[in-house]
Amino acid sequence: MTRAVLVIDMQEGMADRIRAGRPTATPDAPDRIAALLAGARNRGLPVIHVLHDDPHPDSPFRKGRPGAAPMPCAVPQDGEAVLWKHGSSAFHGTGLDAHLKAAGITELVVAGAVAAFCVTSTVRQASDLGYKVLLPQDALLGFDLPAHDGGQIDAATVYRVTLSLLGADFATLTTVQALAA
Repeated sequence: MTRAVLVIDMQEGMADRIRAGRPTATPDAPDRIAALLAGARNRGLPVIHVLHDDPHPDSPFRKGRPGAAPMPCAVPQDGEAVLWKHGSSAFHGTGLDAHLKAAGITELVVAGAVAAFCVTSTVRQASDLGYKVLLPQDALLGFDLPAHDGGQIDAATVYRVTLSLLGADFATLTTVQALAA
C-alpha cells in the first residue's frame, strides 16, 4: 500500500473561530497536524491539501480572502498538491480520486477540519472508493453544533459521536504518535 496524508480545510477561517472562543473538542489539533505533516514529510510521504472555496461571496472561506489562507500549521510546501473544493467532500469536483490513483495511493491519513462535516464526508467517500483510511483522532478539529431541536450540542459530544460513527465502519482510528511509530 502507498500512503498519503490528506489535510482538509485547515484555513484561517477555522483559526478565526478558535480565536473568537468557539468551543472545540480538540484545542491541540493544529499542533498535532503540524507534527503529522512534519513526520510525513520526513518519511517522504505525499501530502495533499484540500482547501474550501465557498461560492458565497461573503464567506471567509472564499478563495482569495484572508480566511481561505492556510493556517500556519498546514502551509503547503513546494511540490505538495493543493486542491480547492466547493462542497463538503474533498473528492467532490477536485480531481482528488484521479490524483490519488495516478500516484498509486491506496491508503489515506485524513486530518483537518471539521470532523463532523468535511472530514466525515471525505472519509466516507474515500471508504466507498476503496481507500483504506487512517484517522488520527488528535489531528482533527471538532466544534460544537446547534441541535436540530434547539439548544447546543457540546463539542466533546459531537466529536465523540463523529469518531464513533467513522471508526465503526469507515476508518481506522489512530493518533499522530501511533502513525509516527
